[in-house]
Order: sequence, then structure tokens, then C-alpha cells
Amino acid sequence: MTPGTEASYDTEAPHSGGPALELLVHGVGGATPQDMLRDPRTVRITGDEKAAVHRRTDDAEAERHPHNYRERPIREAYCWSNLTSGNGARALWLLLLPFMVVNLAHWMRPRATGLRRTTRLYGVLVRLVALSLTVLLTAAACEVALDLLAWQCAGSPDCSAERSWLGFMSSAQGGWWSQPGRRLALASAVPAALVALLWYLSNRTWSAYESQRPPTGDEWRACGDVEDDYGQGEEEAQRAGTGADAASVAEPVVRLALGRPGFWYGRRLVARLRAAHTAAGVLTVAAAVAGAAARHDRGADNGVLELSGMLLEGALAAAGLAVLWVVLRRGRSEKRLDARLDKATVRHLPGAAIALLALSLVYASWSRPGWASAGTLPGDVTFRVIVLAQGALVVALAVAARALHRRARHPRTVLHGFGGPAVAMLACALGGVMTGGVAQRVADWLDRSGTPGMDDQGAIPGPPVLLSWQASVIPVLLVVLLVPAVVLVVRTWLAARSLRPAVESDYGEDRPDTVRTRRIAGTRARAALTDAAPGLVGIVSGATLLLGAGAVGGAWVSGEVPGLAFGTGGTLAESAAGTAQALGSWLIGFGFILFVTMGRRAYRDASARRTIGILWDVGTFWPRAAHPFAPPCYAERAVPDLTWRMCTWTARTGGRLVISGHSQGSVLAAAAVWQLPAATRRRVALLTYGSPLERLYGRWFPAYFGTDALRELRSQMDCWRNLYRHTDPIGGPVLIPAEGRHREVDREELKDPVVYGRSDRYPLPEPILGHSDYQADPAFAAERGELLERLGPTVPRQAR
Repeated sequence: MTPGTEASYDTEAPHSGGPALELLVHGVGGATPQDMLRDPRTVRITGDEKAAVHRRTDDAEAERHPHNYRERPIREAYCWSNLTSGNGARALWLLLLPFMVVNLAHWMRPRATGLRRTTRLYGVLVRLVALSLTVLLTAAACEVALDLLAWQCAGSPDCSAERSWLGFMSSAQGGWWSQPGRRLALASAVPAALVALLWYLSNRTWSAYESQRPPTGDEWRACGDVEDDYGQGEEEAQRAGTGADAASVAEPVVRLALGRPGFWYGRRLVARLRAAHTAAGVLTVAAAVAGAAARHDRGADNGVLELSGMLLEGALAAAGLAVLWVVLRRGRSEKRLDARLDKATVRHLPGAAIALLALSLVYASWSRPGWASAGTLPGDVTFRVIVLAQGALVVALAVAARALHRRARHPRTVLHGFGGPAVAMLACALGGVMTGGVAQRVADWLDRSGTPGMDDQGAIPGPPVLLSWQASVIPVLLVVLLVPAVVLVVRTWLAARSLRPAVESDYGEDRPDTVRTRRIAGTRARAALTDAAPGLVGIVSGATLLLGAGAVGGAWVSGEVPGLAFGTGGTLAESAAGTAQALGSWLIGFGFILFVTMGRRAYRDASARRTIGILWDVGTFWPRAAHPFAPPCYAERAVPDLTWRMCTWTARTGGRLVISGHSQGSVLAAAAVWQLPAATRRRVALLTYGSPLERLYGRWFPAYFGTDALRELRSQMDCWRNLYRHTDPIGGPVLIPAEGRHREVDREELKDPVVYGRSDRYPLPEPILGHSDYQADPAFAAERGELLERLGPTVPRQAR
């Protein structure tokens, strides 16, 4: 979504008596309370430095002077931008991008009823893909630190001689650290530290972002809402026992997922997954260290070491099965707060993995005088297994998604239900690019005199052959993408031409300006490109799957890099393969360097930091249900904040409230309204503008924001209005028609620009606003006032 500050205008609302509050929620990119309230003097009403509610200084005590606000609502601004883009350190979250993307795939499952096993299978498969990404990242760190540095370079006199900092580990020096097992044990500190850092970030961000409980039960009643409509269901009512608790759920109300009390509080699952992924990373390091020593011992004459290696490998395999069991066993619980912790799993599983790592280090460090490192560690097999497992999981995920989509088809669902598998495939591709890029760049740096894998003149053999094959397919993928890119450009140009008569007709111009018409039509046509994104994602994902399978097959069959696999006779195939390998190696390294550069720039440049923060505004809205090392979910803080504010204000004052959300703020506003109990929701109206609720969230996340879910939200609150423009590339209509007593949610599309040319009221040319400045349109104040009128007069709260 595009950044921008949403301007604010003090316009009168129709008089209906009693206090009214407008709670503004900004969109992506952040906004200051001064800009939102259009006043340089603001005061924080409640909240902290990460997220807070602000008012104008003159409105700080508005409730004490209700007579001053009979003609206009009290205005508050909820600012949450520091949850995603507050400081430079968060730019490092770019390195967690594959984890964030695979977490999105969990929430993209199609909506279907009656297929509980298939739904659970979908969640299990996504969690397994997420686990494979953790193993892939750790394996890449092991490839760099253990294989390229400790095994290959330190074991090569030519390579270590050029790097004095490796001299103490050099096999030519003959020191204590010169034995291969001890070099591996020392180098394992690098990937182990990486796993520890991921664990620390996950644990720390949970406390800072996701530990805010939404109000339920007695807390609602304390807000003045005596109606408990949280409906746990009959089965949960029986488990809850008898008495008051049982009575409160005697008549359960069915809520959709976003309205359930546990949706924004999944502490137990995050803790379990964090323990499992931490253990998986540690076990990967232990297997890399112990595996090399065990393979040597199987060919040696020392029976004790051979038996020790077999027992240690068996223990590592058993611990790996325990990790799989934890990941497979349990998913999210949305019907109730998931606050308990599985102490045995959370505490003992990582501890057991660390103990096995310590045993592996001791075992590998045992003296083996005749052992010398040669060739490479068996990383090629490891990466092949990971890539094949990821491909198989994505295919299985596609089968499950198709089965769910067939049960509840909807024409607006992206890729006919394959959105989740496509995004999971992109996560795997991103993980491969980032990990392969690191290995390729480090290998080129260590082997300055030659290209690793292409000749025998280099100082080291280089990274696994598969990484070179994966790099080689990147130029092919770019060529494939040229075709749809050209098609989109041509289609957009033709669409802009065809829209020109419609633009002139909308404004009723008798003497149109050709330049003005072309500009407005072009903006509308480019805004429609957003709807083409699913097709591009599908093409990229499908091509990635096929090319990735080809890379694995080529590496497995030939055992050589692409530049050698097609011969050395100067044929066209050999030349093309060599060119693709060289160009792909550069591109894959450039991609990783680009990530690092953007992170460094964002650390120093506030504007760049804001741009990067927009990525997280969109990608980290969802809780960490698949990958615990993904960037934290800001909505688990923002949604309870908004829910608490609406509940407490309406209960304390008995007044009306309109929550006004722009862009991503409209998604937060809708999610917060979903969480409200019915008695509070009757005092609340929802005004959305520039909203991606249907255009983005409804199409990509049909189980949570699909047509049925949005229609259910409208049925629970009559006061909802949505504003949109044809020039907006993000926002759009929610497509909920009028039914019974409920009117249509969407207002007629707003004209953008407001007027075509110059006039007495608009003597200067009006800009094309697109996604910003919705409050500048006169329709905004009119719709807000009508919503407040529909809420009805204030019902004074009875004194107790």
C-alpha cells in the first residue's frame, strides 16, 4: 500500500444529541496525530510510545463539556505506526521475509465447511513448509561456516595462507584446532548463534507486540455490557462446568473466526512452534558436526568411536521425530484464549537439542590423528532433500487447497483457491535465493583465482552443485516473466484508451481536455493492475516449481555444475548453460546484497525506514500461526487496543462512536468491531475508505475476509459505509448489496479528481488523489454524519 498522511477536516455532523466520538485509524506508512487531527497541539489520552490514542489539546476534557460537541463529534487518533516502522533495527526483519511469506500462506486457505480433516491437513502442511525453511536457513549457515570456511578453506593451504585469521585452524599449521572435527566444532558457533538470535527475537517481540489480551467475560461486564455473546459452543460449555460460567454460555452465539476471543491471542501455539523450530535449528547444526565425524569413524578401526557415532546419530534422529510430532500435533485455538503453556515441550525440547549439540561437539573434537578434510561436506544431499521435501509439501498443499475450494467456490477467490500454495512456493523460492546467495558470494570471495565448481584451479571445491543449478534457473525465470510483463503493459495501455470516453462522460464535459482525460484514464488503468497481481503470482510460483524440479534433477543426474554438465566442446547448449550459471550466480548474490543494503539504508534513513515499514504493515497483520520466527504481528496489539477503547468509552459515556479507518486502518477497524460484543457494537458505526477489505483481503484470505464473512459483519451492524475511487490502486468496494433492513455498504464511487477542470469554486486544477486524502471529499463528512444519525440518540448510563 502506498504511504501517505490522511488529512483531516473539521466538518459538522448533523445534530442528534448526546456525545459522539470519531476514532481515526491511519493506514500504512504511518501518520502523526498532528496530521490526523489537523492541529499542532495534541495530547496523548492513553497508550505508550508504540501505539496510543491522541486528541487535540482543546478536546482533552471533552466529556466534561458535552454542550460544546453537540454539532460535531469528539475526534481521536489512534497511531500505531511505531509497531512496524519505529526504529532502524526493525529493518533487519527483511532477513525474515521468507518466514513472513510462508506465515501468510497459512491464512490463505479457502473457506469450507464440513472438511475439518482437510482444513487441519492444510494447516499441518503449511507448518511443515515453515519448518523446512528454518532447517534451510540453518543449513545455509552451516554450509558457509562449517563447509566453506572450516572444512574447505581451513583444510586447503592455498586458501588459508591468504587469510591470517584462519591460520590457527589451518591444516598446514598442525595445531590443536587443525583437526577437521575440532574445526567444525568451533565453526558451529556461527549457525548456533543464528538460531539463538532467532529465538531471542521471537521471544522478545512476543512480549512487546503480541501479549495484549483482548477483553472477554467479566471484563466486558465491567465495561457495562451485560450481554455475553462470546459463545464457546455446547461442547466447550460442557467442559466449562456448571454454575455461572455454564449459564453464560447456555445460548451460544456462533461467531466467525475474526470475532472469536482467541483469534488475537495465540500464545500457546507460538511458544510450541518456537520451541520446535529452535530445536530443529540446533539439531541441524549438531547433525552437520556429528555426521562428518561419524562418517569418518565408520571407515576407521576405532570401534568405540564408531558406536558412539551411531548412538549419537540415532539420538539426533529421535529428537528430530520429536520436533515433527510437536509441529504436527496441534494448531491454533481461536474459540478461546490460548494462554496456557506446554511447559514440558517449551522447556525440555530446546534443552534436549542443546544437550545433543554439546555431545556432538565433544564427539567431533575427539582426537583423530589421521583425519584430513577433502572435497566438501555432504551438503549437496542435504539441500536436495530439503528442496524435494518443500516441492512435495507444496504439491500436497495444492491438493488440499483445491479440495477446500471445491466445497465453497467463489469467483473472487484468487487463483481458484491456489493462493496459499502459490505463496508458500514463493516463500521457498525466497529462502533459496537468500541462502544460495550467501553461499555463492562467500565461495567467490574465498576462491578469488577461479570459479568454484568450474575448474580444478580454484583453492576450494565450492558450494554444493545444487546451489549453482538453482542460480542458473533465475535468468530463465526472468525471461519467462517478460511475456506477462509485456502483456500487462499493452493491456494497460489499451484499457487507458478505452476509458477515455467514460471519463469524459462521468464529468459531462462538452469540450474535454485531451491531456487531462488521458491522465485520468491512465491513472484508472494503472490502478486496475492490482487485480492482475494474482495471475503474476501464479505464473512465478508455477515456473519456480517446474524450474526448481529441473534444477534438482540436473544436479542429481550430472553431479556437476551447469557449465560442465553440458560438455566442454563449445556447443550452444554448453555456452548457454555457462552464461546462465555465471549470470544467475551474480543475480542470486545481488539479491541478497540488495536485502542487506536496504536494511543498512533503512537504519540510517528515516524515509527508507518508513518505506520498508510498509512491507510489514501488510505482511505482519496476521498472527504467527505457521512460523514463530516471522516478524511479529502488530494486530495482536492494535486490535485489542481498539477494542478496549471502543468498549470503555461507550460504556463510560453511553455515547455513540464511529470508527473511521483508512487503508490498512480499515482492516484493523473491521477486525476490532468483529471482536466487540453485540451490546457495544450497537453503539458503534464503521466508516472505511481506501479499504482493501474485499479487493485484497477478501480475495486472498477468503476464510476470514471473504464475501460470507463481510456479509456476516454487516448483518451484525447496520451502520457501515465504504468509500472508494476508481483511481485507487489499493482500496475498492466491499461488494455487499442491500438486504432487508440493511442498506448497501458501498457508496457510489467518488470522483477523482473532484472536478474535471477549473471552476469558480476550484480555480486551480484539482489533483488526482488516488489512495490518499479521502477526507478532503465532501462525501466523507456527509457519510460520517449520517452514520452518527443512524446510531440514534444517546442512552444515558444508569448509575450503580
